[in-house]
Amino acid sequence: MNSLLKNRSAVWAGLLGACAVLASFSAPAPRPVAARSRTFVLITTATVPAPPAGTKSLDVWLPVPHSDASQDVRDLKIDSPVPYKIEKGAYGNQMLHLQLATAPTAPLVLKLTAQVTRREHLNLSATGPAAANPSKKGKTDPNMARWLAPDRLVPLDATIRQQAQEVVAKANARTDLEKARAIYEHVVSTVTYDKAGQGWGRGDIYYACDARRGNCTDFHAIVIGYCRSLGIPARFSIGLPLPPERGKGEVKGYHCWAEFYTPETGWVPVDASEAAKNPDKRNYFFGAHDENRVEFTRGRDVELAPKQAGPPLNYFVYPYAEADGRPLEVTRKYEFADVAVQ
Repeated sequence: MNSLLKNRSAVWAGLLGACAVLASFSAPAPRPVAARSRTFVLITTATVPAPPAGTKSLDVWLPVPHSDASQDVRDLKIDSPVPYKIEKGAYGNQMLHLQLATAPTAPLVLKLTAQVTRREHLNLSATGPAAANPSKKGKTDPNMARWLAPDRLVPLDATIRQQAQEVVAKANARTDLEKARAIYEHVVSTVTYDKAGQGWGRGDIYYACDARRGNCTDFHAIVIGYCRSLGIPARFSIGLPLPPERGKGEVKGYHCWAEFYTPETGWVPVDASEAAKNPDKRNYFFGAHDENRVEFTRGRDVELAPKQAGPPLNYFVYPYAEADGRPLEVTRKYEFADVAVQ
């Protein structure tokens, strides 16, 4: 009888061991999803008009795309009829600056050409990795205090804080990640992408909260302002969008996006305006920036290098010029051509 029990125990032990082995084969650990990428040539052409007669000095600044964790910028070429310098501003921003003591009597044409490889930025996306990898969060941003501070058009007053608290309370959000998700869902659900009329495009949080419509700057003014008001660092980036179809063409306008930070996840990318325009990608754009973009600069209330005579720029994506310290309108053209990568 004892030998029979021993044999049965041995059989059960063998079966359990086999099941464990089979389970290990049938449920493999999830593998990270490889980020998509896109390589293209970007051409920026800026035409500075001849300043008013009697102008004593002319300053021109052009944003220059920089390399970072999400994009590589190579083979930068600049065609300029006058000397220039590449300057570094705050937050890693780069810009071309030229200064003329004698104002030109004809338009000044500047051309920047670069090859850019932009990578999809994934962190927490429903269609990307299931969760952030804390070991790959990267270095802490040295400007973290800035990403908790107000912008001129994004104040962190009692009204904004109360609105943010109501949003997260309604969602019963407790962690910073849950709060950021509640803010994102609120903005995508209640703001319409609409560039009709006036007031949109400045990233004025009070306009966006009242009108409930606007473009990417307005969407992300709310996302960033609400996050910061609750003590969640959030930062702003701006550049150009590319159509998802590969080929070549002209880019007519800018695009901006945001990231927020938690100690558990690192920086999480969000694009609320793209989610509003593409409802089927709503989950995707909480935790992802696609590869169809190029970043020019980061931050708002931008002081150029060297500092401009006028007030800080609301954001810096287009060429900017001053004639004797007064703004001078610059025309611009952006063209791209995808490159086949072997």
